[in-house]
Amino acid sequence: MTRRDAETQCRSAFGKFEFVRGVVVTVLLAVAVPAMAQSTGRAEGEAIYRVRCVGCHETGVARAPDLATLRAMSADRVLTALRSGSMSPQAQGLSNAQLENLSGFVAGTAAVQDAAQTTGACTEASASLADPLVRPHWNGWGGDASQQRFQPAAMAQLNADDVPRLKLKWAFGFAGATRAQAQPTLMGGALFVGSQSGKVYALDARSGCTHWVFDAGFSVRSAITIAASGDGWSAYFGDQRGNAYAVDAVTGQQRWKTHVDDHHAAMITGAPTLDGGVLYVPVSSFEEVSGANPGYQCCSFRGSLVALDAATGKILWQSYTIPQAPAPVRKNAGGVQLWGPSGAPIWSSPSVDPERRMIYVTTGDSYSDPAADTSDAFIALRMESGEFAWSRQMTPGDAFTVACLGGNSTNCPEAKGPDLDFGSSPMLVKLPDGKRMLIAGQKSGVVHAIDPDRQGEILWQRRVGRGGPAGGVEWGAAVDQDHVYVAVSDLAARPAAQGTAGAQPSLFGGRSFLLDPSQGGGISALKLATGEVVWHTPHPGCGDVPGCSPAQSAAVTAIPGVVFSGGLDGHLRAYAASNGAMIWDVDTAQSYSTVNGVAAHGGSLDGPGVVIVDGVLYVNSGYANFGTAPGNVLLAFSIDGK
Repeated sequence: MTRRDAETQCRSAFGKFEFVRGVVVTVLLAVAVPAMAQSTGRAEGEAIYRVRCVGCHETGVARAPDLATLRAMSADRVLTALRSGSMSPQAQGLSNAQLENLSGFVAGTAAVQDAAQTTGACTEASASLADPLVRPHWNGWGGDASQQRFQPAAMAQLNADDVPRLKLKWAFGFAGATRAQAQPTLMGGALFVGSQSGKVYALDARSGCTHWVFDAGFSVRSAITIAASGDGWSAYFGDQRGNAYAVDAVTGQQRWKTHVDDHHAAMITGAPTLDGGVLYVPVSSFEEVSGANPGYQCCSFRGSLVALDAATGKILWQSYTIPQAPAPVRKNAGGVQLWGPSGAPIWSSPSVDPERRMIYVTTGDSYSDPAADTSDAFIALRMESGEFAWSRQMTPGDAFTVACLGGNSTNCPEAKGPDLDFGSSPMLVKLPDGKRMLIAGQKSGVVHAIDPDRQGEILWQRRVGRGGPAGGVEWGAAVDQDHVYVAVSDLAARPAAQGTAGAQPSLFGGRSFLLDPSQGGGISALKLATGEVVWHTPHPGCGDVPGCSPAQSAAVTAIPGVVFSGGLDGHLRAYAASNGAMIWDVDTAQSYSTVNGVAAHGGSLDGPGVVIVDGVLYVNSGYANFGTAPGNVLLAFSIDGK
């Protein structure tokens, strides 16, 4: 049987319980009887994995980590994903016992204890949050509601001459995680960060000791927003089941929880943005992955922005990025009903415009035919009502699901991509002459500047990369008073002989592939006013490291005189803002002793960027996805490690 035949058989088995049960029974009869219940359960779990899972998790499908990576997760985490998370469509028809057996086999362990609750606890009773707005801080995704990802000198307390002296101060490990995917927030001397396991931590920013741990139950990828609430302070965030939370920032006690979208695939990846007592929550989804199942009725999710009362969590309004509700379109080759339009998720944090009373968002691609005219777009919404003010699409006709990548393409839309989402927040900036701009990079490899005061009229566009499904600008740029600093992914792969060091099983034209060390990466500075390229610094290269990619996918962060960019090779680099010269380079992909006693290792840098506050730089390391290196550590660097 060929790889493609095996994958097709696996995917066609999604949702077909009787076929799976027959295979399970066959396998169980082939093993020794009598067997202990634990052994039988493990055999059943392995049989289900071989039928339902191997076609994606062992063939390199994007966002489907291999078995070795999955085994770094706890059984509880895997079980949650199967019952009510991103893998729930693939788990349809399985009993509770079968789900438990499958998770037990996949995880390879019954549970992973979170040592942070018993090791490395702070001696103080709680996080004090003393003078959080007066002291140096970084709040939410972009530092403030304009999402510029620039930290002023008074907040950073770190200058260009200090950066080469940065050394590791402490490390914190996330238990049961293969991705360190949530950017930290720092307010009042406390650092707040979510985790793949669903835990949210409040740490002491200087020592890394743990003030409190809150268990959301589902993965928390969004950055956290801190704001005054009544006579105290609240931490606001979202999880990957579409729940928004307010937690007491001092004690970790839940204030409220609101389920913002009833669609089974809804999740929150971008940080909520708060203004005037209203919390603006972006909603994205994993339905793009569910579409790989030919038995799935693809697709019915629509991205949205939800306004909540910050004090109570009450929904004030919800505005969908696609105004039209999905309707039946056609049936696929298997006779399954397909729906559309769908998609246009909001992956990133919205920006707030108090002057115009607007909220700005960027959207992802469509999931089904017909492609919506608000996907891959900037959208402006009125703060009071959520009403559309205007939208500006950058890539028309972009409809895509994971089914388009290969194997069983039954649910691939007719457009077949090109999958050029916006993962970057729109940055609201003002030039010295008073002219305003919204700026965002796109997976197309183009940076766009538009006029928020003229219905999104295009001011300039600059191509900085080749672009593609894993290319272009993935998670965001940074701006200062003169320049836009933008790094490029452009991840590429090439076929490799099976057994080659670093090779991954994949759909890339053969049985195995290697990430291409000759393609991707680089960082540029563009003139803020015109988009003209001021300087470009290519990635220094991967050398002979097997499976290394020079892609620079993580969000960029800037301080006066310095720009920081992380790459899939695990390196964090600092560049001189004036000319792009590299002034610091640290390899984070190594093992660490942690303040909380959790075994930790760094890996690829993707998603969140660095946060610099009061002379300390914080960065997450590890991002298992499509051949990139897993990891589970939060690192703090300071001058000479002091």
